[in-house]
Parts: sequence; structure tokens; C-alpha cells
Amino acid sequence: MLVSTFPTSAAPRTIATPEQEQPRSARLLFWGGAVALFVMVLVSDAATMMLRRHVGTMAPIWSANGFVAGALVCIPRRYWPAMVMTTLVALFLGQYLAFGTLQGDHLLVASLLATANVLEILLVSFTIRRYLPVVAGEASGYLRLGRVLIGASLAGCVASTMLAVVAHALAPDSALLETSENWFPAHLLGMVIVGMFTLVVFRERGRVFGTPGTRMRMLRDVLLLTAVTIGVFAQTRYPLLFTVFAPLLFLVFRYGSTGLVVGVTILTLVTNMATAFDVGPFSLIPHTTVEERTLIAQVYLGVICLVAVPVMLALGDRQRLSGKVAESERLYRLLAEYASDLVVRMASDGARRYVSPSVKELLGWTPEQFAAQGVEAIHPDDRERVAAVIGHLRRTGESKLVRYRVRNRAGGYHWFEGLGKLAPSPDRAGEIELVYSARDITARVLTERALANSEGRLRAITDAMPAIIAHVDAEQRYTFVNAFAGEVNGVEAASIIGHTVMEVRGPDVYAVLKPHIELALRGTTTTFEYDVKLDGQTRYFQANYLPARTGDGTPNGFYALNTEITRIKLAEQQLHFLAHHDALTGIPNRLTFQESVQLAVQRSAITHEPLLLMMIDVDHFKQINDTYGHAAGDTVLSEVATRLSATVRKTDLLARLGGDEFVILCPNIEDIDTARNLAQKITDAMQRPASLGHTEINVTLSIGVALCRDTTSADALEKRADEALYQAKEAGRACFRIATDGV
Repeated sequence: MLVSTFPTSAAPRTIATPEQEQPRSARLLFWGGAVALFVMVLVSDAATMMLRRHVGTMAPIWSANGFVAGALVCIPRRYWPAMVMTTLVALFLGQYLAFGTLQGDHLLVASLLATANVLEILLVSFTIRRYLPVVAGEASGYLRLGRVLIGASLAGCVASTMLAVVAHALAPDSALLETSENWFPAHLLGMVIVGMFTLVVFRERGRVFGTPGTRMRMLRDVLLLTAVTIGVFAQTRYPLLFTVFAPLLFLVFRYGSTGLVVGVTILTLVTNMATAFDVGPFSLIPHTTVEERTLIAQVYLGVICLVAVPVMLALGDRQRLSGKVAESERLYRLLAEYASDLVVRMASDGARRYVSPSVKELLGWTPEQFAAQGVEAIHPDDRERVAAVIGHLRRTGESKLVRYRVRNRAGGYHWFEGLGKLAPSPDRAGEIELVYSARDITARVLTERALANSEGRLRAITDAMPAIIAHVDAEQRYTFVNAFAGEVNGVEAASIIGHTVMEVRGPDVYAVLKPHIELALRGTTTTFEYDVKLDGQTRYFQANYLPARTGDGTPNGFYALNTEITRIKLAEQQLHFLAHHDALTGIPNRLTFQESVQLAVQRSAITHEPLLLMMIDVDHFKQINDTYGHAAGDTVLSEVATRLSATVRKTDLLARLGGDEFVILCPNIEDIDTARNLAQKITDAMQRPASLGHTEINVTLSIGVALCRDTTSADALEKRADEALYQAKEAGRACFRIATDGV
């Protein structure tokens, strides 16, 4: 079974795997094979044992195991348990037919012998099934494959021999059993010869006796071997055993594995019969016993295998290598003759010794015309560059791609990209030639130029835009940025390429960008705003992240458009300030006060803390305007706002409601004494006269204070403060009055 995958003269065939078998045909094939295997094992086992019982000699080979192992290698593993059970039953029945009983010690011995045979079968079959597909496909070829299969057969037979020794020791009538010396060679030969025959029959089926058209010739050659073998063993005068090798090797050379198994099978059958009946050249050896003649027959068959099988392996390797060479040559010719690339062989003096026919289609020249032109076919501007690359290749052996232009027959030029290698000349021994292939890349060059022009225009547009335009790949690395990106980051734009967003923007900015980057990488468009500190100033940006995809829809990072909106943000901030602050005094206005007092009342309703509200009027402000002018009045209002701002706490809100009306909202004022002290502090702040150029005038304030707890609304709080302010004005102005509610 050493040549299960070896090539024959016929086309190679493979053993169907479980996936390739159709269920119904596989079942039919299995059951038919199981019955045939049962019969072969039973007959082989019984015949061998009965031969030993009645004739007194054992057959030189044990064939039963070879039948089973060859079958197991060829069938799906799901059928192995049933086949093994079939083998066990057949072995037991064979023992019964030989001994006539399987009771007592005979039953134990029969069990051990059956176990030894099954162990041998399984070891060999499992090893071959595991390593055969791998080894057969390796570059080492059939010789290593043969070593693997020989190793499997040796391991299986050694294991079974060890168990057979135990059975021999326990047998009540050991004369009826094979000895350990006879067991190993008989089983090894059976595994090799019969297993090989079974495997080839499974593999080749009807092709075992030749392919259509060669069967009569093979029959003739097989009959020749049969006649020679019978002639050798039919006489006992001359030791002519060597004469069978010539017709056997002839079968091997001509028919491969099928010739080997058929020839070895014929030799085995004739040798077994001659040995059993003590005829043939073996009888020339004087004073030999039956066991000695059996051993001689085993040695003879072993020598036949040792001679024929390596020859078969070598032939298989040679055929495999020859096939590879032929295939390589066929592919080379196919590529050279029909490839669209230009293939050229060039001598050391520059002469073109071979030009592929593709030059006709590429440039319009025939191979002979192109070869005759030499370097003149290359564009003058490219000749020096091509010569430098060729010189470098000849000096160092290092190949380099080179682009150059070649003139076509019409006078125009095509762009080519060539790559050369040094190789020994096939027809000039000792000479090294330059073999190069060149591909027409004219369309690619034109496309690259158009793309470069397009990219140049795109770069000019993007670099002129005051916005960051970039592409970030799936690994968050920049693959494109415009000039403004480098300006914002304080580096050259080109230095950003290849770096990650984290590396370029820094950890603080990246922490803001990261959630939006992850959204974009998942395919979601996102727009957001963020700010960064650059050169000590805060700059604001609006970012748009658009997912990028390749032509087939595969995610490919995202595009980023970051527009600077610092001016817009500053304008928004300015508008917000103007909307919530008084233009004259710079303090919060009525809108801010209304928003704040609503929130303060809501918070007070929850915490039950009192609120203090001061309503303030500038005394006799109309008179100041009428006397000194509106500019002076504005100065007075600004001065009042400044002094009030210096008086109130940071947590208090000072606002101008309009005209000469001011208001102060104070949280966390717990008692009336604190309210009185704060009002007095504000009154005292106006003791110093206000300066109007060279004129100083006294400015006083009327203050109405409302200190309320659990007030129901802002209007109610303001109403209490207005009432207190009215009382202060009734009292002569320049004073304050306090109204309380719930305190």
C-alpha cells in the first residue's frame, strides 16, 4: 500500500471524500464492499489457519489485514466502526473454521489474535489517512511519501507482533499458531502487497488491467511475467529466481502502480503455492524445514518489494517532476507568446535575442523589426536613465522598476514600466543575459497626470480656504490636510500626514473630538463646535465630519471640515452682552434683572431662604439734567453705578432698570440688621460729591428695601420694595426704608 496516490499511465484519479459521495451511492458502495471484505477476510483467515493445521506450514504473507487496511484508507471514516466490526466477526469465524471450537483458552487466544490484527489495521490506516494528503502535496514528492507509508506499516506490524507474542504464550496448542518470528514478516508483506493491491483496486477500479486501448498489451505483458514465474518455480534444478525481475520491472516502467501491484500479486501467489507444496528453487536448499522455507519465501518477496517499490517511487517522482517541468514550460510559452506584456532577452552588448510577439500589438513592430532597432527605439530623454538602471542591475543584481518611452511604428511614443533580472543564457553556456518584461502604462501615465492636475487644482483651492480640510483614515491618521491646518497647528501641513488626530491636536482637544470621530467612523455625519487656545487666544471652530467610503462601500475614515467662527462667536458674545447689560454703565440691565429675580424667587420657594431687593432712585436727577445737561447726567449715572458696584457683594446682582432707577438683588440676607447695614453702606458710598469737570455736586439716593421670606412671586417682591422706596421719598429723600414680610 505504498503507492496509493502514485501516477499511473492513465490519468490520475482521486478517492472520493465523504463530502463528494452521493448519500445513496455511498451506502450501496459501502454495503457491497462490506460483504466483499467479509468474505475475503473470512476466506483468507480460514485458509491460512487451516493450511497451518493440515499441511503444517504457514503462508509467507498474511493477506487479511491488507484487505481491510486498504479498504479503510479509501472509505469515509464514518464507516470505519462497521468495517472494523465486520473484520472482527470474520476473524473469529476464520479461527473457528480452523480450530473447530472457540471455547476456553481458544476463545482468549482468538480474542487476542483478532485484537492484534485490528490494532495493526487501525494504526496503519489512521496514520496513512492523517499524513497522506499532506505529504503527497509536498515538494519532497513520492520518496518521502513512500517513507511515511513504510513507517506506518512497520509501526502497525510491530504493535500487532507484540500482542501476538502474548497470544502465542497463552495458546494451549501453539503449534496451530504463527510464531512471533513468522508473524512480523508475514504481516508486513501482507500489508505491503495485499494492502497495496486493495488500495490500487479501489483507486483505479476498472483501470487496474489497463486503460482502454492498452489492455491487450498489458494482458500480454502480464502473461509473460506469469509464464516466467511459473517456469522458475516449476523446476527444481536451477536457481532462476532472479529472472522474474526483468518482466516485473518492465511492467512497473510501462504501467506504473497498476503494473506493480498486478506483477507482485502474481509473484506472491506463485511463491505461496510453491512454498506450500515444497516445489521450486527453494527445494535446492538442503535440509530445510517448513518454517525455514516459509522464511526464505518471505525474504524473496521482501526483496522483490524492495527492488520494485523504490523503482516505482523514483518513477513517480520523475513523472511528477517531468510534469512540473512540462507545465512550467507550457506556462512560460503561454505567457511569453500571449501575454500583453513585452518580454525581451538582452545580451551583454545590448542585442535583443528574443522579443515576444506582443510587441506587434503594443507598438506595431514585428519582433524582428523591434530587435533590430536597439536603443534607438527608446526616447532620447529616457536613454540615460534606462542605461543607468541596466548598469546598476548588471553590477549588483538588484532589480529596479524604470519608466521610459518607446517609439511605436507610427512615430509616436508609448510609456512602459520595465523590470529586469539577470539569468543564464539558455543557448550560450556561461553567458549572463538580461531578461526583462515591460508593461504599457501609457493610459496610467495619462491618468496620473490628469489626476495630478486635478489634485493640484484641488490643493490650490483648499489651501486658499480659511478652514481646515482634512481626510482621516480608519486608524485616525491624517492622509490629507490643507495649508490652513498647518497654520492652525503651528507646523507645516505636510508634517501632519501620517500622524494621528491625538498626536496632532493634543490630548485636551482630542478628548472633545473623540466622540464625534467615533460617530463618523461608524458612518454617522456629525456637526459640532469647539474652541482651542492658540497663541494665548481662544479661537472657535465649527466642525463637520462626513464619513468616507471607497467605491465598493467599504468605510474609509472620514472627511473633516473645520471652519473658524471666532469672529462670529465674539460677535454673538458681544450681542449677548449688549442684550443683558446697560450700554451706559456696563452693569446688567432690566432683562438680566427680570431673568435673575425669577430664578431667585423659585430657589427661595424651595430653600425657604429670605430675599433682599433694593429699589434705588437718584434724588433730583431731572434737576441735574436740566442744570448741567444730559452729558453730566450720564456721568452721574455712571458714577452711581461704579460706587454701587464697589459696595455690593460678588453674589449680589446690581442692575439699571432705566433712567435713574437701579436695583440690587441680594440672596442669603437672614435678618433685618444685615439689611439695614447694607442699605446704610450704600447711602454712605454717596457722601463724597461727584465730579463734573471742574464742578462737584452732591448726589443722594432714595432706597426702598424689601426683605421677604416665602414670597409668592417676583412682582410681589418688587411691589414691597417700591412701597419702601415711596416711604423713603416721603421722608425727605437721601435715606432708606425697609419693608419686611415673613422675617
